Amino acid sequence: MFTILIVEDEIKISSIIATELRNWGYGVHVAEDFSNVEELYLMVQPHLILLDINLPYMNGFYWCERIRRHSNIPIVFLSSRTETMDMMMALNMGGDDFIQKPFSMEMLLTKIHALLRRSYTYQQIDMDILSHRDLTLHVKRAVLSSPDGEIELTKNEFRILCILLERKNEIVQRDELMAALWEDENFIDDNTLTVNINRLRRKLSEHRLDGYIQTKKGQGYILS
Repeated sequence: MFTILIVEDEIKISSIIATELRNWGYGVHVAEDFSNVEELYLMVQPHLILLDINLPYMNGFYWCERIRRHSNIPIVFLSSRTETMDMMMALNMGGDDFIQKPFSMEMLLTKIHALLRRSYTYQQIDMDILSHRDLTLHVKRAVLSSPDGEIELTKNEFRILCILLERKNEIVQRDELMAALWEDENFIDDNTLTVNINRLRRKLSEHRLDGYIQTKKGQGYILS
């Protein structure tokens, strides 16, 4: 389970975010004392930090710089500030993203999913091969091989199959796949995911690999 540390002094906002994250299955720790956020980080050891800029004692820029001395953990700044200089400062101090208040929970969740996926899932693939039945994915070359020959994959098809292979025999929610494909501010919508899944299924079928990717209605997909 991923743990997220929320460093936000507006109780109403931190409470809403915490509730939504817990509903998505994340572990959540909400800061209550802002006098030493660095110490709190070292104690909690979260996978991602949501960090407000305007805090009691020292601001978020200061704490980001302090945390960067220990880790490259994803840090997302939350702020009502709208000046371009503040956004530039947030990123220059080591932040991974900057979200202006007010924001939609859907966008916040999408960015969190994507950051966690990029920061942990793909970095943890230290093997060259992921396999399942007659499928063999050569991770470093992004090539899929089967008894019928090699199958060329697009970047999105590779990422989808990589996630499904990592979690074979486990249902992967559509939202998780969309978050993993979301990159460079280009939002991957539900229809785009369906197109990519169907294209991937068609390629597998052309190599006599039918029925590998199954749809679980209302949930997501499973490699079985």
